[in-house]
Amino acid sequence: MSTVAEKDQLLEQGDDLADSLLDWYDSNARSLPWRIGPEEKAGGLKPDPYEVWLSEIMLQQTTVTTVKPYFEKFIAKWPTVTALANAELDDVLVEWAGLGYYARARNLYKCAQYVRDELGGIFPETSEELRKLTGIGPYTAAAIAAIVHDEQATVVDGNVERVMSRLFNVQTPLPDSRPELRELAESLTPSHRPGDYAQAVMDLGATICTPRALKCNGRCPWEEFCISAGLGTSEELPKRLKKAAKQTRRGFAFWGEFGGHAWLRRRPEEGLLGGMMEVPSTDWVPSNSWDNFPPPQVPIIANWREMPGVVSHTFTHFHLELKVIRLELEEMINLQEGVWAPLDRLDEFALPTVMKKIVDHVRAPVLDL
Repeated sequence: MSTVAEKDQLLEQGDDLADSLLDWYDSNARSLPWRIGPEEKAGGLKPDPYEVWLSEIMLQQTTVTTVKPYFEKFIAKWPTVTALANAELDDVLVEWAGLGYYARARNLYKCAQYVRDELGGIFPETSEELRKLTGIGPYTAAAIAAIVHDEQATVVDGNVERVMSRLFNVQTPLPDSRPELRELAESLTPSHRPGDYAQAVMDLGATICTPRALKCNGRCPWEEFCISAGLGTSEELPKRLKKAAKQTRRGFAFWGEFGGHAWLRRRPEEGLLGGMMEVPSTDWVPSNSWDNFPPPQVPIIANWREMPGVVSHTFTHFHLELKVIRLELEEMINLQEGVWAPLDRLDEFALPTVMKKIVDHVRAPVLDL
């Protein structure tokens, strides 16, 4: 276990750490569609605050690989914050569908409209002012301010937490270690090139100091400084408190179809999948099994049958299982809520992944013929 003296000695080498990391970054920076690389930046190009903001919102709880095509699609369709603000919310939700954490999309839209209406289409330059905007927390504000304006702001994401845990051999498990890891990261953040430094630490965690299969030997610019590398404890870190098993919730989804149209409705603005379109369903209730699970109350008058199989989906905090009830309609009835959506245009509706799974489940027998 590392001592306080070892950590203090390492902190005293902060300038050497920053310089070695920035030298590595200059040759090894990832090429990302929202990034101005070190060579381009040295040549006078500046990061676009809109693109950095958009990418940071998309990257919350989501991998770079997943985000790239969504980011490129958004930029092609809405190249400026004003263009995004001028869009229809439903269009934004449709393009976001599948990316998850849908409150981000609604907050993204609200933020774009505020920047258009109140700030003349120009983002604030400081992390303090950025934090006042909808959907922008401490991490995102620090990332935008550092990357775009070289504010000496400390950016701490999962990659940075992992790097700091190993560099300083922090034995306290996450999430309890977060205050210490932030303090250590702040102590190392340099006054020169803080934006490049922030991206360099994240790149180091993403490409070298990875969760598994570390690539330390001869490739990591901090290998000679790293306390856990010297002790052989890197692969054990960061330690994490054991997570509780995810709860399973169950319910029924109702598939009403007639004349090439399917019944969809909008979910409440607040809460899970807020504002997205859905295949109507019962409440999703905690349940240990389908045994003795109460039968559904069918929402509209129709003959119905339960389809074989179960649609499964995993959210951050729970697993979901849905059985699908197919409503046998003799006519396209007037709906008290929702719309009749053309089956050949379902991609124009903001259906989250779990709802797309229901559509696939229902339509699979037709597709297999």
